[in-house]
Amino acid sequence: MALKITVIGTGYLGATHAAAMAELGFEVLGLDVVPEKIEMLQRGEVPMYEPGLEELLRKHVAGIEGSTGRLRFTMDWAEVGEFGDVHFVCVNTPQKHGEYACDMSYVDAAFETLAPHLLGPALVVGKSTVPVGSAERLARTLAELSPAGEDAELAWNPEFLREGFAVQDTLHPDRLVAGVRSERAEKILREVYATPVSEGSPFVVTDFPTAELVKTSANSFLATKISFINAMAEVCEAADGDVVKLAEAIGHDERIGKKFLRAGIGFGGGCLPKDIRAFMARAGELGADQALTFLREIDSINMRRRGQMVEMAREALGGGSFLGKRVAVLGATFKPDSDDVRDSPALNVAGQIHLQGGQVTVYDPKGMANAKRLFPTLGYADSAVEAVRGADVVLHLTEWREFRELDPAVLGEAASARVLLDGRNALDPEVWRRAGWTYRAMGRPTA
Repeated sequence: MALKITVIGTGYLGATHAAAMAELGFEVLGLDVVPEKIEMLQRGEVPMYEPGLEELLRKHVAGIEGSTGRLRFTMDWAEVGEFGDVHFVCVNTPQKHGEYACDMSYVDAAFETLAPHLLGPALVVGKSTVPVGSAERLARTLAELSPAGEDAELAWNPEFLREGFAVQDTLHPDRLVAGVRSERAEKILREVYATPVSEGSPFVVTDFPTAELVKTSANSFLATKISFINAMAEVCEAADGDVVKLAEAIGHDERIGKKFLRAGIGFGGGCLPKDIRAFMARAGELGADQALTFLREIDSINMRRRGQMVEMAREALGGGSFLGKRVAVLGATFKPDSDDVRDSPALNVAGQIHLQGGQVTVYDPKGMANAKRLFPTLGYADSAVEAVRGADVVLHLTEWREFRELDPAVLGEAASARVLLDGRNALDPEVWRRAGWTYRAMGRPTA
């Protein structure tokens, strides 16, 4: 008999996972505790921008004309317990207020609420990013609170979604990690992921702690790579080097590789910053804090980039005050192809300049509504040209394709001064200079 799947938590991770499981042919029931979210999903709408996700939802959500009907949503925990053979827990693990550690309250609540409804054999699969050691504790919670007892098993299956590529990453993952304690749990997860495995996705079987560590280790490595090239950009600034050419040269070494070597204003978003901080906090609790002291410097380099962009803007305006100066900011999201503005370096820079008296106008292709909620006092425009109108300096801070395709001549007509600061090293300096712009990028004082 085909497995039935539930997905608990229908935010970014959960909504994507639920739609993808339906696409793989399973009957899926998604649960959330927020009525508005459930109502949206039942209409086939997603509460965030993610390329391809809404189309995938509409293909499977029951009640939508022409859909397979394989995907439904509920707020009823008893229905979830009765329906599912495999329960994926996809709830949020934010950073605790005022400290580095991860807030496990949502995960704990999900397990404690689900467990009493597990009346027969079931596999609960954690996908949330949690501190190492959590799975061990949650397995005990399941066994203690489930009527099924030991038959309510746990597995840990971390997610590796990249915003902007989440659908692709779920349906065609570059690896699948299964932290399991029994052959039965492994067999069930292999059945769930039979399609991607048959297409060549590696399936790595581990114990609980290793599975929990994979996600935080991967994110720590990526953060290290980004901060490394940003540290090199600081040296290039001091030594009159060109960090883009430097990155190109070292990227040809296949031990290093080209990816994540673009210097700029650093990383942000809902994962990398909080994950490396939670990793440091957990290592401290385990008595292994010295192993991760380098991550403090990685975090510090990253945060420093934002202040350096503000100073670069100040220099471009003559080195004095921002008071009375008009600053255009292209980009609000932490990365392109997303509407996510959580810990966005672009918005942070815009906010700092605004606080120092600059008149800041922001434009972003998808992140405007979220940016306005977070920074209501900034100015916002409906297009890049409108944002740039009358600007004394233009800051390119999120590398959307739309910005790479802008016509510098048209933008130049709108701007008060043709001064462009590329905070992402993503625009072509020659194209902009030919149109009469002064082009300046981070880590490229002579480029």
